[in-house]
Amino acid sequence: MNNDIEQDSSRAGIPALPFAALVIVALAVLGMVIRYSLFGHLSLVYCVFAVFFSTNLLICFWEVSLYLGHDRIGQRAEHWRNLHRETGVSPAMAFLGSKVPPRKILSPAFWVDVWAAYCHYDDAYKDRGSYAFNVDVANGFTSWIPTLILYAAYTVSFLPAVATGIIGAMLFWQWVYNSSLYWFSFRVSGRHESIRPFDMWVYVFSLNFVWIVIPAFGLYVSIRLILDGNYQVLGF
Repeated sequence: MNNDIEQDSSRAGIPALPFAALVIVALAVLGMVIRYSLFGHLSLVYCVFAVFFSTNLLICFWEVSLYLGHDRIGQRAEHWRNLHRETGVSPAMAFLGSKVPPRKILSPAFWVDVWAAYCHYDDAYKDRGSYAFNVDVANGFTSWIPTLILYAAYTVSFLPAVATGIIGAMLFWQWVYNSSLYWFSFRVSGRHESIRPFDMWVYVFSLNFVWIVIPAFGLYVSIRLILDGNYQVLGF
């Protein structure tokens, strides 16, 4: 199976990074088009969350793939490490440049390589008992539903603003807390000592920073929705 994936990746398909970007853009633009058609305008705040929610939906699929394809992650992590030794290219960039075969677009066996490549920076994902593994798998299985609810509410305001704010406060807080705790555990365990500072800041800190800052802003938006009782903070 490994050879099939590698051969498919080298012959046909779209590189993983443009493919992921295309999925996110398509989901975000869908919400923006619907909102604009209903209200005749878009706000910057709404657009930020349209992109963020769309990104989380894709990541949820990757996190489910982590759970379903975890039995392969050790072997695939070694593949990306060997490629790094041979070429000097970072595993993250090597995976993002690899092609998604058309018949593997929805395959956990392919997308588990997101995490296998990331194991170069944090081996915790190979351990089913680790905090990193369980918090991401839990996000994948549980957060896609409230994400869709919030995305729809932000787009067409089908829920009372107070209800949307309450759901948002719960969801955004768990993202702030979980991402902060992951970063703290990464540092306390000393895993940062085994990788270059550049890799730590680019592939570990910056990604988690986004999942702290935007949800923290989401908490503010949620509180405004609750206190104001309307969607004015989103530009309605």
